[in-house]
Amino acid sequence: MTYTYNYGYNTPSATAAVGLGFGIIIAYVVIMLAVCAFSIIVGWKLFTKAGKEGWKSLIPIYNIYTLCEIVGVSPWWLLIVFVGCPIVALIPILGYLASMAATIYFGILMAKSTANAFGKDTGFAVGLYFLPLIFGAILAFNKDTYQGANPMNDIIFKKK
Repeated sequence: MTYTYNYGYNTPSATAAVGLGFGIIIAYVVIMLAVCAFSIIVGWKLFTKAGKEGWKSLIPIYNIYTLCEIVGVSPWWLLIVFVGCPIVALIPILGYLASMAATIYFGILMAKSTANAFGKDTGFAVGLYFLPLIFGAILAFNKDTYQGANPMNDIIFKKK
């Protein structure tokens, strides 16, 4: 007499679970691709609205440098955030807190300066900081025009 063992790997419920898992993964990938495509469109439109070439929004870090030019923020912040902060963050506790504070300050500076450049108020800047894709899309597709660089008062790089 021969015995066969079924460890439950080919049962209908296991097959359904695997299919459901793959379905969820495929749905997630499709949604993320749609969000990325929308983000590219928003960035491109925002840059062209400010008089810059749209392709500059596609290149990582250079797009933030170009946005700094558009809104009037010192591009030295890129060096602080992308080079200085990771180095300072190696210092236990205080370095991490200083790095986090500098990154948050840069985000607030960029959001407020971007809102100012397009004639929006502080409430809109808060929206840009916390929901950048939604409020960036509002800036990109509304009728408001680019009014020129009008940066927030920077406590580190003061304008003379």
